[in-house]
Amino acid sequence: MTDRSTTSRAAAAVPTVIVPSGRVQLHDRRTQERWDVDVAPFRLGTTAVTQEQYAAVTGHPPSVATGDGLPVESVSWEDAVAFCNALSEQDGITPAYDLAAGPGGVVPVPGSPGYRLPTEAEWEHACRAGTVGPRYGDIDEIAWYEGNSGDRIHPVGTRAPNPWGLHDMLGNVWEWCWDLYDPDVYGSYRVLRGGGWSDPHWSVRAGVRRRSHPTYRIDDVGFRVATSKD
Repeated sequence: MTDRSTTSRAAAAVPTVIVPSGRVQLHDRRTQERWDVDVAPFRLGTTAVTQEQYAAVTGHPPSVATGDGLPVESVSWEDAVAFCNALSEQDGITPAYDLAAGPGGVVPVPGSPGYRLPTEAEWEHACRAGTVGPRYGDIDEIAWYEGNSGDRIHPVGTRAPNPWGLHDMLGNVWEWCWDLYDPDVYGSYRVLRGGGWSDPHWSVRAGVRRRSHPTYRIDDVGFRVATSKD
């Protein structure tokens, strides 16, 4: 007889790799400012969270397209942080976020090893993986985008990874990051990175930033998890 709780935990498992420390330069197109950020070592999901993983933790996949191996999409930033906490609880570790303040009032738990969204600097550092230029490889080999997706989303991990073993950092789905985009102008809007399956090539680059409201859901936006645990 199969233990359902064990099966559920296995389905929810999110493979991660260690991203080494480093420095990355971020750029704000509105202000034309550039600033360097030092990134400490952390772990990042090798792919975006899949529909199977999301359903194993939350009980349902909300996506427009269906398929266990497809990245979960049509998830808001708030959905993503709630998933991170639920996955931490399922793994028996302290959640990374205090959600008690209610919608829009998410507060990081200092020192928590729990699953979380990567910061924008962590995301770009991991995406570039020590490379320079707009992408870490030929776009048709590493990304699903407007030019090769056939106007649809694709299973995770079916394009070539970057040098650190991370798949789909560019293309397939945009990915939520922790950071506010530009609070002086856009308030609570959060950062999205990576480009999606319907985007033109110029939008699928390591340095491109997009923004959206933390409650927004659409079929080309997903996320991957990070953690500071060993």
